[in-house]
Amino acid sequence: MKQRLRVLIAVGALTLGAAGAGTARAAEAAHGCPTAEIFATNNTAVITDPADPRLWTRLDRFDREVRGIIHTNGARPGASELLNGVFWSGESRRTTYERSREFDVTRVDRDGLHHIASVIAKQYHQESVLTFRCLPRTAPETDAVEIQEPGVSATRLHDALAGDPEARDELGGGSVTLDGRLVLVAPLADLPLARKFTASLGVDWNKAQVRYGDEEFVS
Repeated sequence: MKQRLRVLIAVGALTLGAAGAGTARAAEAAHGCPTAEIFATNNTAVITDPADPRLWTRLDRFDREVRGIIHTNGARPGASELLNGVFWSGESRRTTYERSREFDVTRVDRDGLHHIASVIAKQYHQESVLTFRCLPRTAPETDAVEIQEPGVSATRLHDALAGDPEARDELGGGSVTLDGRLVLVAPLADLPLARKFTASLGVDWNKAQVRYGDEEFVS
């Protein structure tokens, strides 16, 4: 992703009624959603070896610095979590890997979030930084969904991408937390493909946690 930040991507629309009452029963998790989230990394290298030691970093200094940027620009930083990403590079036709962090942000509006993300993108030389604002499913600005489900490893994610050319080309990839929780963010657009792909990862659609909101890739 540098084509979508190479972080967290791969799920399509979750319009619960669109696929029929019995086919999309993921649980809405708005009550646990922060005001906003920022997904970012300080990595600028293309990493193709899953054993590369650069993927072992905890990004502790990056964590402190980004939290400082959030605070300096008038918002409040919340929790931060490490992510392991597995992505398909359409340009090089190979799998790439990335260590990144997700930052919870409160006391921020849309413009403030955009500004903070643009500062992070410039400071760490990123093509884009992904933001996600949690909103009600029916809000006019809602254009994306974030899905979380435990029990997924980076290896399983890699193998699923390798075995599904359509998913790797259209969805790009995804990320997991260190304790094996899949986190996927994407526009409300490709529900059938997304459900097929997540099913191949062992995701139980009846138990998956869903957050609706507004996504933006800020450069």
